[in-house]
Amino acid sequence: MAVESDISRESGAASVLQLRLLGPLAIRRNGSLLALPASRKVLALLGYLVLAPQPVARTKLCELLWDGPNDPRGELRWCLSKIRHLVDEPGRSRVVTQSDTVRLDLSDCSVDARDIVRASQSDIAALSPARLRALADLFEGDILDGLEIERCPAYGNWLVAQRRRFHHSHIALLERLVASGEDHGAGCLDRWLELAPFDLNAHGVLFERLARNGQIRDGDEHLAAAMRLFEADGFDSSPLRKAWHAARTRDGDRAPTRAVLAAANAIADESEPVIVAAHRASIAVMPFIDQSVTAGENGGAAAALAHDVITRLAKLRSLFVIAQGSVFRLHDRHIGPQQAGRMLKVEYVVSGSVRHHGSRLTVTVELSESHSGRILWAEIFNRALDETFIVLDEIGNRIVASVASEIETTERNRAILKPPSSLNAWEAHHRGLWHMYRFNKADNEQAGHFFEKAVKLDPTFARAYAGLSFTHFQNAFQGWTARAPQIDRAFEAAGQSLMVDDRDPAAHWAMGRALWLRGRHDQAVTELEQAIDLSPNFAQGHYALAFIHSQAGDAEAAIVSSDHSRQLSPFDPMLFGMLGARAMALVRLGLFDEAADWAVKAAARPNAHAQILAIAALALGLAGRRDKAQAHLEAIRTELPQYGVDDFLTAMHFNTDDETLFRDGARLIGMT
Repeated sequence: MAVESDISRESGAASVLQLRLLGPLAIRRNGSLLALPASRKVLALLGYLVLAPQPVARTKLCELLWDGPNDPRGELRWCLSKIRHLVDEPGRSRVVTQSDTVRLDLSDCSVDARDIVRASQSDIAALSPARLRALADLFEGDILDGLEIERCPAYGNWLVAQRRRFHHSHIALLERLVASGEDHGAGCLDRWLELAPFDLNAHGVLFERLARNGQIRDGDEHLAAAMRLFEADGFDSSPLRKAWHAARTRDGDRAPTRAVLAAANAIADESEPVIVAAHRASIAVMPFIDQSVTAGENGGAAAALAHDVITRLAKLRSLFVIAQGSVFRLHDRHIGPQQAGRMLKVEYVVSGSVRHHGSRLTVTVELSESHSGRILWAEIFNRALDETFIVLDEIGNRIVASVASEIETTERNRAILKPPSSLNAWEAHHRGLWHMYRFNKADNEQAGHFFEKAVKLDPTFARAYAGLSFTHFQNAFQGWTARAPQIDRAFEAAGQSLMVDDRDPAAHWAMGRALWLRGRHDQAVTELEQAIDLSPNFAQGHYALAFIHSQAGDAEAAIVSSDHSRQLSPFDPMLFGMLGARAMALVRLGLFDEAADWAVKAAARPNAHAQILAIAALALGLAGRRDKAQAHLEAIRTELPQYGVDDFLTAMHFNTDDETLFRDGARLIGMT
């Protein structure tokens, strides 16, 4: 356990209790190995609690390890007493029970698996070679090696998922160590190939090294052996031949590994999918693992949910989504999500599990990067199973909207870090989104610049035209420039987006907003309804409908659309608008106090602009909360000293009666 002690000292913690999960379970206290209980369920429970990211309900723990008519809660209490004997000390209770949940507080302990989890959730590329090597050395075998338990399917499925997770983390560490160039003599490349025999990246690195060292015969032998391995498992072996040929025939300086692999990928045949996406991030949705006691056959809720998520993501048109047949085929070959993502050459992978327990359904889901294994988003859905398909539909909605939002955020943040001159169309589009969501004049101009660059680089990029239309919409809506020319440009760019791809919901979203600017309410609603017909998970489409209905349409429909958009995308950069639309609808319904509460929430968002602050000020005025209304009015006039109610009403499209209502609110707070 020397390496574990090194890890603890590096993090500044001197722990007296050390737990090893990467290999056979072992516990040391003050350097001495503790005798473990003979009960495998005690040890399995300990391992499960160590890796649990949050407190676990006793009911779930009982279902995990006990499937019998006896007393599972009594068995659980007995197991917890044994675990306390192992990890608790006088004055230090590490088994924490609260209400009906259990968790382990190991904050002052050294746990090899937790070190790996923390590294995987950070930027592995930023770690030093010494740190990478120390982490890689923690792997002394599979996670909880030897702790399989018969007739515990839920635990068995969980253990398989954890082994896949840590297996990929091990591969990612080795790959990064190899890439650092400081792995010579450490056997990292050999270990990488052993753990991931179908990883073209690993074979490419080996071919490159052999060619550079003049070991042509060794390269030929490795090629022959690797091709036999690929073909025996039904995989296309031609990329291997191409990679070896590219490594041998390169001239001049050392060719980058990625260039060799790109050449290898170019000739993969149709039997295995190869991603060549000009301007879309790529994603694979792996079949969800059925952890139910009755699991054992393909199909059912797990397969239905995966199929539904694949279909809905494809309808968004913003991602390159691998077809169901390809991901199910790799799953049937027992290839884990991360390795499948690398084989399919996608940037992102969705994986998860489904479990029926009594009258409830639990779905766990993760979105991770294929290359690094870093988890970008994870969620647990626990629902009453009144109507299976309704519950799955609701969960599918949340998964799709969250995955799309997280990927967009990740891509925006990546694009903003790259030199502007190096951006491709996809990156320029996301750089534009980064600026667009700041909602100020200067950033809006920058956003327009990057959207224009995106459509120049790729004239078939519908979403870039939609983004460009939105920047013109903002110029008109916020009064940043003359309205009439910007209204025309918003309509023109939206039309270009539709001509490029009339199946993209964002194109109809842009056109709906542009038509609203022109005062064509009914046509705007038709376009926005078309957007959500094309993709029911398109949160921006639901919000735009709420925005329009909140002013001149059905106020109650506006509330429904606003709530649905927030359910789909609870951390959306347009959340202030979703809340503001609800507030305006409530004002029109005469519910001033409720409207004020929602409007204040909208104004509290960090990117809320002057029109949103005005909704809050006016709603508060109508609700009789004039002091708070004045505070919001002063915040507006700090940036826009001349802002008055006419600026607000020019931006919005209320009918005569509702306009009078808002003017009454303005009169009450002195917003002239």
